Amino acid sequence: MRYRATLAYDGTAYQGFQRQGDKPTIQGAVEQAAAAVTGQRVTVTGAGRTDSGVHATGQVIAFEAEWQHDEAALLRAINAKLPDDIALQDLSPAPGFHPRFDARARRYAYQVIQAEQRQPLFRHRAWRVREPLDGETMRQAAELLVGEFDFAAFGTPPKGDNTVRRVYQSAWTQQPAAWGTLWIYRIEANAFLYHMVRRIVGALVTVGMGRWSVETFEAVFRRAELSAVKVIAPPQGLTLEAVRYER
Repeated sequence: MRYRATLAYDGTAYQGFQRQGDKPTIQGAVEQAAAAVTGQRVTVTGAGRTDSGVHATGQVIAFEAEWQHDEAALLRAINAKLPDDIALQDLSPAPGFHPRFDARARRYAYQVIQAEQRQPLFRHRAWRVREPLDGETMRQAAELLVGEFDFAAFGTPPKGDNTVRRVYQSAWTQQPAAWGTLWIYRIEANAFLYHMVRRIVGALVTVGMGRWSVETFEAVFRRAELSAVKVIAPPQGLTLEAVRYER
């Protein structure tokens, strides 16, 4: 039976999603847990290969396993074997389902905190900057990304693929706090280039700090040259929030 599941994890202690030999990875941990429960070798496929230190609340996976009980019992059994920083959120039979090839869009969120002092609770959840950020210019620049464009300025494609992507959402929200401001950037697209979200956030924060104008950001984006974007936001602020499917 083929199963589909939504997976949440804190990626701090892992070398990304994809299995890498003896290194700790999300895929490896889930495969080990599922194998321990079913007594079979289990291969997990994910909708996206998050990098080292990146988190997820809505990663989608699939795997094949023979199981004599209902899916609720399988979910509970696998979660009981998983470490505290990884957990299945749901699980259901899904014949023919492929989490990556069937996906129509993925949504990521990136957290930036503007704070004079370190905020320990955010150390694995956000990029801290000291300088005040101009939300209006960051929003204007973010809106320029909505549509179908060449995103070569912000990432490299897998396996020599082209760099054109369609972005459905690109927007900032902010929440004031006693220590400063929490900024959250959300972007949804049909697919992403390698390091695309982190490079976009780095460029948008450069705009927010006043080091680039919105016009400079647009010129760099349209020029589609990867070398122009110097700042790559650190991984800990990034979370894969959701994967969208037609069925």
